[in-house]
Amino acid sequence: MADTTLTWLGHAAFRLDTADGKRVYIDPFLNGNPKCPENERNPERADVIAVTHGHGDHVGDTVDIAKKHGSTVVALVELAGWLGKQGVDESKLRNPNKGGTTDVDGIKFTLVNAFHSGSAPDGSYAGEPAGIVVQADGKTLYFAGDTCVFGDMQLIGRIYEPDIAILPIGDHFTMGPREASVAIELVGAKRVVPCHWGTFGLLTGTPDQLDVPAGVTIEDVEPGGSIVV
Repeated sequence: MADTTLTWLGHAAFRLDTADGKRVYIDPFLNGNPKCPENERNPERADVIAVTHGHGDHVGDTVDIAKKHGSTVVALVELAGWLGKQGVDESKLRNPNKGGTTDVDGIKFTLVNAFHSGSAPDGSYAGEPAGIVVQADGKTLYFAGDTCVFGDMQLIGRIYEPDIAILPIGDHFTMGPREASVAIELVGAKRVVPCHWGTFGLLTGTPDQLDVPAGVTIEDVEPGGSIVV
């Protein structure tokens, strides 16, 4: 059986490929993302797209990809409504709210809290930002989305026990390394993938600035690089 892999596409965009061949995009900001490899900007297929919040650097190419490939799209209820108005097939939209879980062909997506501002790319209301817990192939990944550190990350760790935490560290628009270091402790995952850093000049946080607890591995991934989940 093939491995389950997670590929960083720069910024907060990721591709998850499951062992049985399903392809999931998280926050697919591909075109316009200076860190996204050229060969990743036009997906050849996409079974599911999950979006943490409505800002343009996270919604990214969701609408175009979903229209082209008939992808199922998972997003918080208000954001899902906005995506439907942009032309995403409403029969393909899954619209949970925080605490809610939706199952797409055996892959489970649960929306959890995040602390950040939020709007759709056109400035309209798109609901609150969220994190997303993804369960696939017996593994659990916590995509924190854009957020500062908050105490209830400990609850996310307690309830979902993520194997891998994907955390923003770039500062300015999200938490920087100082807060992210505390987030690592609260979540309790033994593997961490830093994201939302290095894309633009304002994002000054870097992985080497993280204060890493004993027993935690910071995955050294460059844009276009993958890890086995």
